[in-house]
Amino acid sequence: MPEKPTIEEIIHGSKHSIKLFSKSEVSNLEKYLYMNEKGKPYFKGVPGDRDRPAKPEEVVRQLFARRLNKQYGYPWERIKIEKNIVFGSDYTSNRADIVVMDKENKEAYIIVECKKPKRSDGREQLKSYCNAEGSPIGVWTNGSELLILYREDPNTYQSLSRIPTVDQNLSDVLGESWTMKELEKNNKLVIEKTTLKKIILDMEDIVLAHAGVDAFEEVFKLIYAKLYDEWKGSNNENYYLKFRVHGDNPTELKDKIDRLFDDAKRKWSGVFDYGEKIKLTPEQLKVCVSFLQDVKLFNCDLRVIDEAFEYLEIKVGKGEKGQYFTPRHVIDMCVKMLNPKRDEYMIDTAAGSCGFTVHTIFYVWGHKFRAKGPTAKEAAYAAEMVYGIDFDARMVKIAKALNIIAGDGKTHVYRLDSLNPKTWNLGDEHPLLDRLRHFDDPEMDKYNRDNLKEFAFDILMTNPPFAGDIKDTRIIKYYDISKKPNGKYPSKIGRDILFIERNLNFLKPGGRMAIVLPQGRFNNTSDERIRKFIAERARILAVVGLHPNTFKPHTGTKTSVLFLQKWNDDPNAGPLCPKVNDYPIFFAVSEEGGKDNSGEYIFEKDENGKLKLDEFGHPIVHHDLDEIADAFIEFAKKEDFSFWK
Repeated sequence: MPEKPTIEEIIHGSKHSIKLFSKSEVSNLEKYLYMNEKGKPYFKGVPGDRDRPAKPEEVVRQLFARRLNKQYGYPWERIKIEKNIVFGSDYTSNRADIVVMDKENKEAYIIVECKKPKRSDGREQLKSYCNAEGSPIGVWTNGSELLILYREDPNTYQSLSRIPTVDQNLSDVLGESWTMKELEKNNKLVIEKTTLKKIILDMEDIVLAHAGVDAFEEVFKLIYAKLYDEWKGSNNENYYLKFRVHGDNPTELKDKIDRLFDDAKRKWSGVFDYGEKIKLTPEQLKVCVSFLQDVKLFNCDLRVIDEAFEYLEIKVGKGEKGQYFTPRHVIDMCVKMLNPKRDEYMIDTAAGSCGFTVHTIFYVWGHKFRAKGPTAKEAAYAAEMVYGIDFDARMVKIAKALNIIAGDGKTHVYRLDSLNPKTWNLGDEHPLLDRLRHFDDPEMDKYNRDNLKEFAFDILMTNPPFAGDIKDTRIIKYYDISKKPNGKYPSKIGRDILFIERNLNFLKPGGRMAIVLPQGRFNNTSDERIRKFIAERARILAVVGLHPNTFKPHTGTKTSVLFLQKWNDDPNAGPLCPKVNDYPIFFAVSEEGGKDNSGEYIFEKDENGKLKLDEFGHPIVHHDLDEIADAFIEFAKKEDFSFWK
């Protein structure tokens, strides 16, 4: 007789595949696992049901059925396994995985559709069951994800915060008032170990795909309104959150959310125009709010927001430009290695969602978001010392929002084409003009102001777009790096190459930089001229090879981060970095990049296999970039780098 398998062996060892269930729930289920006379694994049936073969989908069904009984209190006589569902006048039928009957045991109250781990289909099937039976609650799960739907009518489904317990009515759940304390306790991102991206995918499936609106814009407006609601709740423990359905009819709810959005625009101006409105219909809005209401965003890991907006932005073509959100652990490594100071100006010239700027703010503050907001000194730093530029209007909106929330005030994030300053229309009092480098020679100073050529930032960190060549000869001729040895200019050139020179020009003498570049720039023989160009203008501090999975699932392009300090032998111009011909360089290669081959994040686990969580309850990404940063810091101190003294 073969040895009885474990639950993990039955589900083929899929990572996090039944993470919805606790270790004790899984351990308890194994008590009901046995080998039949043919040596096949079976589960002893729940009361009222027969024994069933122990297959991956059955693992999920057994776990959820037992949870309905033990955690929610429904008696076994009300829980039906594989109940027959009849459709329409032709009397076709199918079997629902689990059906919880109402108190009279006559009508379907909750219908549960179970899928084996990693399956994502079945939502439409669940809705068809609910419509056929008139069930008000539908639940879909694959063991790691959970979707709970409230069926208002056959064509309208909204997300339900939780399943009612046996002694509760549905109205008790629909009408709950929550403060931030309740939201923190029931935060879906923590409780269900889900992501904002997955929640938005569910919203698309239910309503957004057919809403006839720009999903990115409307979701961003809702998140903006929700962040403001949570900000109010974080500053007043008795404040009842408004971003909740709470039994409102669609029109009442839309009025409430519109007011939140207007208040957010007044509190954090500069992201949305005053006249911008939420374009979702009241009915569509109600569904979307129901999906987002149980997610805590304020003080959350910004990776959560990045992942969601990266998904939405890729859908509208940003990936075609070769620009992807930089993972937060890569950003943290760069910030830590360059060690920004309170009195140093910092910029990202391809800012995206402004990860580099926000994490620079956090680094200088010494902490992340706080519910009470930043101190006056902290807000002043965020508002005065940190800049971002991006040409993509959507990214500028996200960047402004995150920077404003971090700094709780104004922000220096601008929609400009970094590579083409001829298109800039800054006026006479634009803050960027204050950061222009000044020259003693009046003609040189005027030339620099007219051409916006050289700036005086202390630190620059960026991940410029890789894909696509620049073919505009007016732009190409603006850059010395474009010029061939024969003095002629090419008809096209990689945009990341131009970013190298542009970024060096943004730095003051002695300024330092971190830039993500394709690996080929470091080892292609055809790019030797580019490497010489860099070495002539800056000291190479470090090169860190990133793991091939770093930017998956969007691209598998191998990348490295180049760290530079601009040569400088004039103490009045900036930090000293006298030019030398021979010097040591720090090299490192990341072997644990934080993602698997499919681009899913890999998280830290403790000795019991349980996910390790940060101070806000979010999983911690498993990577080795902190170790690399620490090793560089030791190297920098040994080499007596001025910014690590």
